[in-house]
Amino acid sequence: MSSKQQQLWISVAAVAATGILLVYLASTVSETSPQKKKKLGNGEEDSPKQRGLPVSPSLLKGTSTGKAAVDQSAATPLVSNNSTDEKRLHLQIEELDKKGKGLFKSKKFLDAAKDEKRLHLQIEELDKKGKGLFKSKKFLDAAKVFSEALDLIEQSKPAPTATELILSGGESSNIQLSTSLNRQVITLTNNRSAMYEKGGLLELALEDCNQILVLDASHAKARTRKLRILEAQKEYGQALVQVCAMQLKFMQDNREKLRMGLPVQPPVPQQKLEELVEQTVPVQVDLFYNQNQDRKDKPLPSNHTLIGLLKSFDGYNAWMSKAAKDGSVQELSAKLHTESGLSDSAKASLYLKRGRRYAYDQKFDKATADFDAGFALIKNNAPVGEAMEDDDYARLLEWTGMAKHWKYDLDNALTCYEICSDLEPMNAGLLVKRAGVKMDGGKHDEALELFDAALGLDPNTADALLHRANLRLIQMKPFEAKQDLEQCLALRPNHILARLRLATILMNSSDTAGAKEQVDEAGKIDPNNSDVHSYRGELFFMQQEMEKANEEFTKAIACNPKNPTPYVNSALAIMNTPPTAPGQVPDIPSAMKLLEQAIEVDPQFQAAYGQLGQLKLSLATDLSVAREVVGLYDQAIPFCRTKEELKEIVSMRVLTVAQIDAAAELGMETFAMT
Repeated sequence: MSSKQQQLWISVAAVAATGILLVYLASTVSETSPQKKKKLGNGEEDSPKQRGLPVSPSLLKGTSTGKAAVDQSAATPLVSNNSTDEKRLHLQIEELDKKGKGLFKSKKFLDAAKDEKRLHLQIEELDKKGKGLFKSKKFLDAAKVFSEALDLIEQSKPAPTATELILSGGESSNIQLSTSLNRQVITLTNNRSAMYEKGGLLELALEDCNQILVLDASHAKARTRKLRILEAQKEYGQALVQVCAMQLKFMQDNREKLRMGLPVQPPVPQQKLEELVEQTVPVQVDLFYNQNQDRKDKPLPSNHTLIGLLKSFDGYNAWMSKAAKDGSVQELSAKLHTESGLSDSAKASLYLKRGRRYAYDQKFDKATADFDAGFALIKNNAPVGEAMEDDDYARLLEWTGMAKHWKYDLDNALTCYEICSDLEPMNAGLLVKRAGVKMDGGKHDEALELFDAALGLDPNTADALLHRANLRLIQMKPFEAKQDLEQCLALRPNHILARLRLATILMNSSDTAGAKEQVDEAGKIDPNNSDVHSYRGELFFMQQEMEKANEEFTKAIACNPKNPTPYVNSALAIMNTPPTAPGQVPDIPSAMKLLEQAIEVDPQFQAAYGQLGQLKLSLATDLSVAREVVGLYDQAIPFCRTKEELKEIVSMRVLTVAQIDAAAELGMETFAMT
């Protein structure tokens, strides 16, 4: 089953449609907290004019009397350890109370209120002037006027008391304004940001957007403008964060409607999110691909993958027989290390035979090391190779080419195969292996030429037909692939892999009966073949018979616990099993366990990472889980050998990171539905 089938993709908008939501539990702020901010309706600030003039919390701080009172109270410790000190404490409190009442009787708080009202009038005048300049399209002049208004507000702040400085961390700029002035700061900064944007000063406009969002993370106009500017600057990753922030805020605000399944219109179309992901992913793919290419310790594919690859060639049984006859690893090691006077050609032959025996024993790391050691003796020294017995020279080159191909060292793999082809120009199988290297390197036209050349040498080369069919599928040419597989089966009726690949094509063309026939024929050849059971399970899956599908996937796992595919397929079957009772949900923990087992048996099986990451996100209640999912994707990335493999996992990583960053910008630390 393709990893793209039944993919559990959870994008922000898609989540909103399905009801599996990433929302957060907003932390509440006490009503008495000086930092509590009033919600600004729908985020529109067309005018800074205020309804009413609430008394600023700082009014009583403006007089020298008030300041002295506070300073004295801060300087005199209100701590008592005996009755005398306690009496002195009471006297101090009474004195402070009298001073407070004196301030009230002097009515100086009314003077402060008048000052604030006067300030509001000045700001309104500047605001009108700025809007007039805007209408005249004098955008930068308008920005200067809005800056003047903001400077007035800044200058209006009273000198901070010692207590305020302590509470603000020693920074007078952190002293809170009254609610009305705070709203005016947001309005004026938003207006100035709009003028900067229209005037082409995008950096200044972006800076203002950031200031607004610090004060009010839900400010829709500032968030939208920031998105627009970042797109213009081709900062697509950061633009994606803004889209996610808008979606997350929308989902939080509409969580009740979403719970009830009521239709709601997301603030950003799904298409916008997809466009930004598409713009962001290629850069990330190139970055990770280059990092992977620079790695010297490239891991081999899993044993299951390598055995399947070796079995895809007709020569599998022949070399297995040779490996068995050559003797055990211990016997070959004894000859290699105990016999004195061995020539380099004799040593190269022994490395070939021991490496082949290691492959027979499925110890592919050691096999690769032996092939490399043998190749080092003949590299740039043809006479040594030519002196090797029988066809050992050609076979050492062929095996070394395969080993380098396994590690995705494509250039050196091709070099080995080409030298070998020079020794055996009529060997069609070598042309097929060279074509495989070209395929993995993305050179499909050159690969096709080599397949055609192999069939030109020998029209009955089943390997060429089987692997050319795979190339046809990559090229989205299923009809040609079907023809190649049918011709391959005419030559090799017992070719299980060819039958299963043909079944895949038939399944994708909705020919269920034809696909079943091919799977059944493969089952007759090998009833205990894990892949046969897995393919049969996929047939049941397509017919929505999930119970039967899971039975086959379970059999596939029992036949070969090292095959990762049935673990993933079983997890998908669980997630797609229809509920048998109202309110019943899929057994997500069991599905996750199966996916974890798939990764355990084959750490390079990309489909398992994607599915597991999406399931973890669907259950995430806080950002720590989402960060763990990013770590999971990072674990998969080094195993990706091609840009195509990277694209899928990087796409999910990019979106997850954007969601985390968006939540952080909104001050969210939890996804709990409240």
